[in-house]
Amino acid sequence: MTSIEEHTIAQNIARNLADVRAAIARAAADGGRDPASVTLIGVSKQQPDARIDAALQAGFRIFGENRVQEAGERWQPRKPDYPDLELHLIGPLQTNKAREAVRLFDVIQTVDRPKLAAALARVMAEENRPLPCFVQVNTGEEPQKAGIAPGDVEAFVAACRTEHGLNIVGLMCIPPAEDAPAPHFAFLKDMADRLGLAQVSMGMSADYPAAVTLGATHVRVGSAIFGDRTPRPA
Repeated sequence: MTSIEEHTIAQNIARNLADVRAAIARAAADGGRDPASVTLIGVSKQQPDARIDAALQAGFRIFGENRVQEAGERWQPRKPDYPDLELHLIGPLQTNKAREAVRLFDVIQTVDRPKLAAALARVMAEENRPLPCFVQVNTGEEPQKAGIAPGDVEAFVAACRTEHGLNIVGLMCIPPAEDAPAPHFAFLKDMADRLGLAQVSMGMSADYPAAVTLGATHVRVGSAIFGDRTPRPA
């Protein structure tokens, strides 16, 4: 890659970050909120290294990844140079990857079943690394999608805390693709409020302004920052 290409990528990423932050500020104002109360997570899965490095060079430090192995390959070499990195696991986690995830990530956003909660609690204790966790809620009750059914969330959060000692800080959702997202966002925020959970992770590139207006504390934005993802090899 030429220096001209690198410069163009750097300019594009910096501009995109500025645009997204401005949109967050406008949406926060519409909701009567402080923009500083919203954490922007850059979804870096399947993105070329040049774009990731451009974001880092622009001072951006909070990233979300879906796959533990891919995240390790990307971030382990970079972590020594960026000690202020904050990595969020935002994809499904297999129990046999729990230790690897706890060692790499700083926040686990996808606690979605009792077996995983138990595995994470055990590994966090063994590694002496008690990470903040979100419970993933299947707001659309889609049978093919991960997450706790809304009617089971209160009991699951209680079990995560009392039985496993997990630090549950909030709720996370991915609304059904065919639904308008706003009702799901309002539903998740209301549920979090009722459970006394201060953090709500919702909203992606297509709908994050609505999520912010409705109370998101974390938004997970990929293509609006980095551009279209690079397809995984077959």
